[in-house]
Amino acid sequence: MIKIESIRAVEFTHPTRRSVDAAGHSHPGPLSQARLALLSIRSTDGVEGHCFAPPQVVRPHVLDQFVRRVLVGGDALQREKLWCELEHWQRGSAGQLTDRALGAVDSALFDLIGRTLGVPVHQLLGGYRDKVPAYGSTMCGDELAGGLSTPEEYAAFALRLVERGYKAIKLHTWMPPVSFAPNPGMDIKACTAVREAVGPDIELMLDGYHEYSRTDALRIGRALEELGFAWFEEMMNEQSTASYAWLAGQLDVPLLGPESLSGKHYARADWVKAGASDILRAGVTGCGGIGPTMKVAHLAESFGMNCEVHGNGAPNLAVCGAIRNCRWYERGLLHPFLDYDEVPAYLNAIVDPMDADGFVALPKGPGLGEDINFDYIARHTVATY
Repeated sequence: MIKIESIRAVEFTHPTRRSVDAAGHSHPGPLSQARLALLSIRSTDGVEGHCFAPPQVVRPHVLDQFVRRVLVGGDALQREKLWCELEHWQRGSAGQLTDRALGAVDSALFDLIGRTLGVPVHQLLGGYRDKVPAYGSTMCGDELAGGLSTPEEYAAFALRLVERGYKAIKLHTWMPPVSFAPNPGMDIKACTAVREAVGPDIELMLDGYHEYSRTDALRIGRALEELGFAWFEEMMNEQSTASYAWLAGQLDVPLLGPESLSGKHYARADWVKAGASDILRAGVTGCGGIGPTMKVAHLAESFGMNCEVHGNGAPNLAVCGAIRNCRWYERGLLHPFLDYDEVPAYLNAIVDPMDADGFVALPKGPGLGEDINFDYIARHTVATY
């Protein structure tokens, strides 16, 4: 038994050169201070499991009214039981207990179990492989000269990524509030420029504007077929499963999804039944945790489908290391003006360094394998709850 004694969130500041536009998309920006929270679950043996999360996701109301009520006194080894009991509270939480909150708690529980047993989480989950190839995932397009403001700049950056070792690249193209977005023609030009620059042997994917119409999505998809793209992702509002099923029936380029749709593994089962995607999509943050993401991966495997894990970070990397039907680890978001390999102040090392051949090794340390700079966090704490 790993009895849970307490739950704590520490909110702290850290320097960043990433800014967020009016629509919530990340871009390079001036050096500023951002806020992040570290959620920690402590056992009566004094071991702690951790997960980073936005402060609003693990705010005091969520921890007091739901997380502590379910977890304190429970057995972390009954993680699935605890997750089910916590998920049950979503219905009556008035939307306060989000899938993202479930994801943070579930990840911290897995980290606690792994640290207690001295085993990496990816091995607890099944341990399929020791390394996984990464694709370079760009930031959204911008209007920064020398950044990602033109198709030619996307092509030049793609060549830099190939030189770095990436064997696959995913484009996030232009979205509002960029002045000329959305623009299907610009998306196609960027994809064409990148294909011409990197040649036929680099796998390419597109994650474009998320609310294109069916006809605009079809136009882009036809172009991606000609360019030999590996998948087409979240080009329409994912709440319309019927639109994706319609598009999947029109295109040969594989559709990947759903990415941002709520509903965890339940919603993804409906997508399989509807024929709405060729490759399933699930990420620990948005799908309610490591447990439900694994359920999606096994669901996909049962239907002969791949499940590509959405997003970077230690929990998603652990899932990639535990399943066979995921080809890539998403490394990003990347931009010409930013260095992804720069270690954040709150870590002593990044969890996903990539070698020259484009592979990311699974962490060998216990739990999720993150090397957290607890001293830095203590010096820059602004709230504890």
